[in-house]
Amino acid sequence: MSTLSFQTAYELSPGHEIPRLGFGVAFGFGKIEDAAALSVPSTVEALKVGYRHLDTAQAYRNEADVGVALRKSGVKREDVFITSKVIWEKYAEIAAAVDVSLKTIGLDYLDLYLIHSAPPTTEARLQAWKGLLDAKKAGKIRAAGVSNYNVARLEEIKNAGLELPSVNQVELHPLCQQRPVVEYCKANNIHIEAYCPIIRGHMGNPVITSIAKKHARDSAQILLRWSLQTGLIPLVRSSNPARILSNSQLYDFELDATDMQELNALDQGAAGAISWNPVDKE
Repeated sequence: MSTLSFQTAYELSPGHEIPRLGFGVAFGFGKIEDAAALSVPSTVEALKVGYRHLDTAQAYRNEADVGVALRKSGVKREDVFITSKVIWEKYAEIAAAVDVSLKTIGLDYLDLYLIHSAPPTTEARLQAWKGLLDAKKAGKIRAAGVSNYNVARLEEIKNAGLELPSVNQVELHPLCQQRPVVEYCKANNIHIEAYCPIIRGHMGNPVITSIAKKHARDSAQILLRWSLQTGLIPLVRSSNPARILSNSQLYDFELDATDMQELNALDQGAAGAISWNPVDKE
């Protein structure tokens, strides 16, 4: 049996670890009324169950709800890894965005801050990245990362002689495995966070359901266990208390080599993507 547990984490820097299973607080995605109705109770429930990794963003319009939920939960700030993201391009805007997120959530620092999607030009991308690195130096964020970056965008940072991201957050599940960017990140010590790890509920593939039946588990648990055993950091979202719990019950079973081979064989590349954001097409 694998030694994975709810407490298993990756080290981002000495003394700073990111839990391997995250709770995504992306309710409503831009619809403030949906976010307000779901974010607080769902996040409180997730913290009650034992999640210690929360992922939000300015675009979700629920950063304030994450702060409210944290305070309502009674869980200590230092025991929770909190990520936010911003879609900005200019250096000065990045600095201001970090301050806005901190004030909105009600925190002194963020554990991780991401550029939500790559700005349109090399200059803009590098300026935005420099802004995040300076926020890290100032102690406002403990780690800097990116989201939806392909190999070429990551190479720009490397070629500029800048510190590489600690994390790259991309859509990733058996139908869309983004192998080029995953291989690059692993070779360069960049951790991969997987969003849409349960394919937004589209889990009817017969291979997935067959493996779920074999292990007497539901399909979501199979997909999340695949993420963990692949070395990813899955970010799972739900507003259903029973589902929030079941999505965390991943540590008393293990997928065998045949299961992993069958799931790995489902990769459709870009054709398997379901998110709004283009996947790596290199």
